[in-house]
Amino acid sequence: MLGNVSLLDFLTVGHEVPGHRPWPRFQLDARGWRAFEDKLSAADWVLLAEWAEPNEVHAVFRDEDNGHIAVVSHPCVNHRFVGLGRWRPGAIRIERAIHDLYGLAPQGGTDQRPWLDHGRWGIKHPLGTPRATEDGPHLYKFRTAEGEGLHQIPVGPVHAGIIEPGHFRFHAQGETVVRLEERLGYVHKGIEGVVQGKPIVDAGRIIARVSGDSTVAYGLGFARAVEAALGCEPPPRAHYLRALMAELERIANHLFDIGAICNDAAFALMLSHMGVLRENILQANMACFGHRLLMDRIIPGGVAVDLTDDSRVILRRVLHVIAKDFKRALHLYEETPSLLDRTTGTGVVPGSLVHRFGAGGFVGRASSRGHDARKIPGYAPYDDLDFEIPVMAEGDVHARIMVRAAEIRQSLSLIEQILARMPAGPLTAPLPMRAGEGLAIVESFRGEVVVWVRVSEIGKVVRCHPHDPSWFQWPLLEAAIEGNIVADFPLCNKSFNCSYSGHDL
Repeated sequence: MLGNVSLLDFLTVGHEVPGHRPWPRFQLDARGWRAFEDKLSAADWVLLAEWAEPNEVHAVFRDEDNGHIAVVSHPCVNHRFVGLGRWRPGAIRIERAIHDLYGLAPQGGTDQRPWLDHGRWGIKHPLGTPRATEDGPHLYKFRTAEGEGLHQIPVGPVHAGIIEPGHFRFHAQGETVVRLEERLGYVHKGIEGVVQGKPIVDAGRIIARVSGDSTVAYGLGFARAVEAALGCEPPPRAHYLRALMAELERIANHLFDIGAICNDAAFALMLSHMGVLRENILQANMACFGHRLLMDRIIPGGVAVDLTDDSRVILRRVLHVIAKDFKRALHLYEETPSLLDRTTGTGVVPGSLVHRFGAGGFVGRASSRGHDARKIPGYAPYDDLDFEIPVMAEGDVHARIMVRAAEIRQSLSLIEQILARMPAGPLTAPLPMRAGEGLAIVESFRGEVVVWVRVSEIGKVVRCHPHDPSWFQWPLLEAAIEGNIVADFPLCNKSFNCSYSGHDL
């Protein structure tokens, strides 16, 4: 009935909210939202994030046919809204979290269980209409599996080593996994509530700590969202310094991930090699920018620290060592048959499932979905830099390792270009004091980080929502492990390396 209408053409049935940048936001009434939900069955509109306010639900979509992006909003009547999970399964857990936090109930959803609320808060719907409750921790009803010889294996939420908490419930037949179900939310911190009313700078420090291994990506996402809301643009040099930090963060995480995956396959030597290389990056970060993880180096309006000539020399020397030693280490991986036997064909995620969930990062690219926010929608300075997005089709642990390896090589090349082309000039631009709403999409090492913010005319955050790519990757881990042996779960899990903290907010 609606034909092949584009996302923006369809949304003209709604009301465009003024002051939302750089992409439009449209409010749909109940009829329009239901028509929009029906359109999702056929339209190639990818869900990038979904979040809520006390009486309204928002979702940001990208039209894959033309790259157009828009936020779709739906005022909720009687605390109800039509859920998107029927056609976009990545929305199911998000909408369960929305109900826990705001008391807004998704209609038509097949899973009504709580997600973030474990019954330990003492209140219900803390960001909506809160009410005190004396209910204690509730019994979570895991899904069942039926068959001869099945048994359950509970793992977590406490794990060995320095690992964030998450519970994994296996149904297995012998050593073969029949079903895996995850239970997360143990590190919920109430980020959205904490940042409300905070000055922009203070809120930026909080958002940059949503997931510590992606602090540059989150800092960049928040800064770009605020700059969009206020209608300001950082200086060119700041754009290049931001990209430099982002690529350093990407390399450091990919290096350690490759080592950790191999370690879970009982090849600890690779973890030692990769750990040394990562440490070289972190020490260079400290020497050049004053922080090993680059926290708070990116600020709304620009960057907080410059790159000196001496720092350039340090970076070039370190990156030369990284390129040389990483090549040798990767050769070791590729020439170890016992290691390849563990990673090849293990934990396969079909491309169709990756596309259905809209999963990005190395999880998506290892299964043929080659999206990267640095290319689409793109942002400065990547539109002036040359790089490729590595894509593979096998979808197994080996493919996720090789995509990481290719991204390391691309990041090394990007850093060389950044150092060669970085313009001179100021590091920051002043932030005008005006009200507005802004949206940013940036590429973290895991995939697309989305940050939406509303700021007041006095420079305070009214609302902010940071979205981690792990929301759309965690469910795929459940699919990846099915049919594999229980002993391969650590290998599969680390090859995904989803963020607990970024997901739990």
